[in-house]
Amino acid sequence: MLTGRLKRDGDGPSGPDRLSRQEKPRPFRRPRFWILVGLLLALNWYLVSMADRVPAAPDVAYTEFRSQVEAGNVAQVTSTGDRIQGEFRRAIQVPGDNGPSSTVRFETQRPAFADDDLIGLLTDHDVVVNAKPLTFQRPLWQTLLLGFGPTLLLVGLFVLLLRRGGGLGGVGGLGRSRARRYEHGTGRTTFVDVAGIDEAEQELVEVVDFLREPAKYARLGGVIPKGVLLSGPPGTGKTLLARAVAGEAGAPFFSLSASEFVEMVAGVGASRVRDLFKQAKEAAPAIVFIDELDAVGRTRGAHGGFAGHDEREQTLNQILTEMDGFSGSEGVIVIAATNRPETLDSALLRPGRFDRRVVVSPPDRRGRRAILELHTRAVPLADDVDLDAIAGLTPGMVGADLRNLVNEAALAAARGNRDSVGQGEFGEAMQRVVLGVARSIVLSQEERDRIAYHEAGHALLGMLLPGADTVRKVSIVPRGHSLGVTYQSPDGDRYGYVVSYLRQRIVGLLGGRAAEDLVYGDVASGAESDIEHVTAIARQMVGRWGMSGEIGLVAVLPPGADGASAEAWASERTRELADVEVRRIVNECYREALAQLELHRERLDSLAEALLERETLDGDEIYEVAGLPVRPPSITVR
Repeated sequence: MLTGRLKRDGDGPSGPDRLSRQEKPRPFRRPRFWILVGLLLALNWYLVSMADRVPAAPDVAYTEFRSQVEAGNVAQVTSTGDRIQGEFRRAIQVPGDNGPSSTVRFETQRPAFADDDLIGLLTDHDVVVNAKPLTFQRPLWQTLLLGFGPTLLLVGLFVLLLRRGGGLGGVGGLGRSRARRYEHGTGRTTFVDVAGIDEAEQELVEVVDFLREPAKYARLGGVIPKGVLLSGPPGTGKTLLARAVAGEAGAPFFSLSASEFVEMVAGVGASRVRDLFKQAKEAAPAIVFIDELDAVGRTRGAHGGFAGHDEREQTLNQILTEMDGFSGSEGVIVIAATNRPETLDSALLRPGRFDRRVVVSPPDRRGRRAILELHTRAVPLADDVDLDAIAGLTPGMVGADLRNLVNEAALAAARGNRDSVGQGEFGEAMQRVVLGVARSIVLSQEERDRIAYHEAGHALLGMLLPGADTVRKVSIVPRGHSLGVTYQSPDGDRYGYVVSYLRQRIVGLLGGRAAEDLVYGDVASGAESDIEHVTAIARQMVGRWGMSGEIGLVAVLPPGADGASAEAWASERTRELADVEVRRIVNECYREALAQLELHRERLDSLAEALLERETLDGDEIYEVAGLPVRPPSITVR
């Protein structure tokens, strides 16, 4: 649990951020910048004036104008001095440089010597005499706003971006590192705030000691590892470990995700790497933490692009150079975290870069107990809470899962207006986390019957098969994406799987489909998730764990979840044989599931009837209804 208050560097007058005190480049103070601004303003004015320009009306003779007035063909006029503008009711032909043209608008000039009663003539022929020009003219302020406003706005935004981004490191500071630097106060994160991963902590003690006393190692010629790679499943505490190392050592901590290096602009990633290490060296001894390293550290050439010109490869090359290139990184330790170490480039993993690799594994039962104690320090617990029992019920859960479990239990207690969190709230939280939230949907009786037999098939086989995981809960209440749930979990942690256990897993997963087939002689689509899990287990058995006599001790599947292509890993004939073996294993397990359910049909019916009546069966109730001996007592999911 992260309890330390992290102070972001530079927030106060005591912040040691040296870069913030440096004078940032001011490109807008250069003459060529203002020349460019002037050119843009002139272009803006020209474009606006061209857009506002209205074609001039053709000139007509004054005598022609009077003739059209007398003929009743003039609709309206306006006058500025002796200059008259107007519109005809019907277009007339007027001479021009390119020959006669038809026009409705016109202009004419009244001679200075004319003494005719023009206003009377216009009035007699119903001509509208306007007080405003027929051609609209904008006020001066609008003309200036449109002529210069857009350019001034763009220039202002550009200057703002340069100020905030630190100058010419790309627009908006693209070339500057986005690493967040933290300084630790009295409540800093330390190893006291980390639990359940003691082995990983021990691996990092030497790093902490070096950061505290670098002279001790330098005196004896020792060199501390330049990089520490933390690998493990998500939520196991890799980031928390890195912060604890920084907190223990009291060193500046630069943190960012590897994906923040890469932009669509070429060269930005490498520039950010250089800037990050520059900041870290100036603050040395310091720690640089790069999360999700595989975002830029994948094997070069494995993710597309054009050879060395790919932006990610340029970023990776710069990281390699900074860690062990011509420039030294004395006093800077790089800690990186990844969920997929198998995809990293081999140059990253060689000695001199990430010398030390620490595997952060999911905690065992004792570790889960310690994590629960850590996360419940600020939670008032009732007397009936048994953290050891909860730890035994949560195999496979990592620190993030357990923290979420404690939080859900606290929320459940708050919803019930209780003063403390009891075992019942933990059971309810387990139900929400593992099984999902109940959905209020209306099912027909036929669907409820089928779902009841489906879940009864899973549960019954889980109780009948020797060595299978204990059945904790069976429900036909729709939760999450499922219409029914059968929850099983082992009584202890498992670190290896034998063939018999895996086959029992497959048999149990196929129990729902087998029950439908046995009872109705027909099957529904509800076994989709079961079939996916069954296929995955059988493929691992055949293609990765050497549990097929036909395939032998040969790996068919490529390493990693989405590593190299299967076509490049095994021949077509081997892959076809693997498919045959997967189908054979699944078919054999399905026949065994059918045989077991047919042999214990009465127990299957009893379980289905009890589910239809009660909707949910917990713990010992399941074994009691099935007429089977109860397994050793353990916490029940309520």
